[in-house]
Amino acid sequence: MMGAKMRTGRDAIRERVGDAVIWDNHACMPLRPDDNSFLPQLERVHDAGVDTITLNVGFGDQGVEEHVRMLGAIRTWLGERAGRYLLASAARDITAAKAAGKLAVCFDIEGMNALGGQLSMIELYYDLGVRWMLVAYNLANIAGGGCMEEDGGLTRFGRDAVAVMNRVGMVPCGTHTGYRTARELIDASSTPVIFSHSNPRAMWDHPRNIPDTLMTACAERGGVIGINGIGIFLGRNDARITTFADHVEYALALVGEDHVGIALDYVFDDQEVAAFAAANPAMFPSEAGYGAGMAMIAPWQMDEIVEELAKRGIGSATFAKLLGGNHLRIAGEIWR
Repeated sequence: MMGAKMRTGRDAIRERVGDAVIWDNHACMPLRPDDNSFLPQLERVHDAGVDTITLNVGFGDQGVEEHVRMLGAIRTWLGERAGRYLLASAARDITAAKAAGKLAVCFDIEGMNALGGQLSMIELYYDLGVRWMLVAYNLANIAGGGCMEEDGGLTRFGRDAVAVMNRVGMVPCGTHTGYRTARELIDASSTPVIFSHSNPRAMWDHPRNIPDTLMTACAERGGVIGINGIGIFLGRNDARITTFADHVEYALALVGEDHVGIALDYVFDDQEVAAFAAANPAMFPSEAGYGAGMAMIAPWQMDEIVEELAKRGIGSATFAKLLGGNHLRIAGEIWR
């Protein structure tokens, strides 16, 4: 009908959750500082109802230079579009961006190789917008063990890094780390620890998923487990919304509504992740499902997630925590 307003994903979500902040706490843009061709898709993310997104700027074996270059590239691109995006430095920036109709953006780092053995890099990364960092990415590094091999635990350097993170306000993350390292991380940190994008191992037995004992330990210290939308961590490369909702429901039943969030782990350039997997078989073993054709839930499917969970009886108060309120609480408690 002429003049009728098209119903958007954002409209559908707001009907269910009102003014709650919606925060996807982990997404992966291409790690190529000279290529910003995918960044305009952030507008699609925002149009779909997401208010805040945390973008990865490096992982695994990548070092200081790669991370700093990515931070420089993305920060510049966002800064040139300040009318649509806000680089979030404090928790209040999240709500301010939402009120102004902007997408709030902050950054994460997947593994302490990014430090190059230099603890002072933590504060520099924090000043550049990095708000959480995990210890190790699948394989061991100077800080601790990964989830895809035997885990020797959090090292002395890792413990020192956690102490600096606690001081500067960066959130420690146990995703991709081994069980022992993650458990020791929870004990070593003076602030809550998150599993930014980890699914329940009880729901699907993959080494990247985490057991109930880690989930409950995380929650007991005030942390949050972000459920991701990667098919090989949800099931047999199963990225159906119903399967994702099963994982969310399990986590809510186990640790409660104050300790579960959303972090879809969507990779915007699936060809890049397939190339990384092919080039690094120890980090991404094919027998664990890594490689081309991995199914993913995209951020613009947030309305589908909301609708499915609503069918299962999730109400507005729980939605407010699950979709962003718990991430916002962590930011308010830990960010400086």
